[in-house]
Amino acid sequence: MGGGAVNREPSAETTSVDAASVDPAEIAKFTAMAEAWWDPRGKFRPLHKFNPTRIAFIRDRVAARFGRDSLAGRPFEGLRLLDVGCGGGLLAEPMARLGAQVTGLDAAARNIAIARSHAAQSGLDIDYRCDTVEALATEGTRFDVVLNMEVVEHVADLRAFLSSCCELLKPNGVMIVATLNRTPKAFALAVVGAEYVLRWLPRGTHDWRKFVRPSELAAALRPSGVDIVEMTGVSYNPLSDRWSLSKDLDVNYMIVATPR
Repeated sequence: MGGGAVNREPSAETTSVDAASVDPAEIAKFTAMAEAWWDPRGKFRPLHKFNPTRIAFIRDRVAARFGRDSLAGRPFEGLRLLDVGCGGGLLAEPMARLGAQVTGLDAAARNIAIARSHAAQSGLDIDYRCDTVEALATEGTRFDVVLNMEVVEHVADLRAFLSSCCELLKPNGVMIVATLNRTPKAFALAVVGAEYVLRWLPRGTHDWRKFVRPSELAAALRPSGVDIVEMTGVSYNPLSDRWSLSKDLDVNYMIVATPR
């Protein structure tokens, strides 16, 4: 996603960790685009546009879960938050500014290098790690908030991945997931439209076969003792060039899940 070419083979920039959820092809794909994370007009432009909507959603739902004032200056003060698949830190940095103690996790080493550098320039203390949720779960660390934003459609084993994510949740914690529904409409808009017609994203960014239906997400979470308590769609308005929450789950949607 276009701020400049990476002058190494993708394997030189990927992590050596081995986990059921890691898809090496996906790691290589995002490694090759890592230099562009913070370019709002580059290949991650859709995420930059999407960010205000998902940040507000996370802020409001987390604040409600922990009885905080979402409009306070630092409503996440004292909360431990894990951003899974953090990329270059587009979500981790706003979460730190909201007061959370943030850990950013990504299996691509180049993403973590970009994220660390940008956080240092921004004066933010974020614990970035090149690792997997499976490895982190074995450490015994637990989080109040676990974010899985635009990640589950890129993992190799959805159930294994979500099982480890659920292990990382405190008993009173909350997980927020954003992903794409596997529908004909999503194929038309998120793949054909975004990658081939509008060219918002490089061709091949998404594999429609790995998009996750809400029922599949719920079924993958249920064995780990976690239930979906809210589900909302996210829609794009081309006239205003803005994203907003909606009742339409056919393409993008977000869920809030909590332990039973």
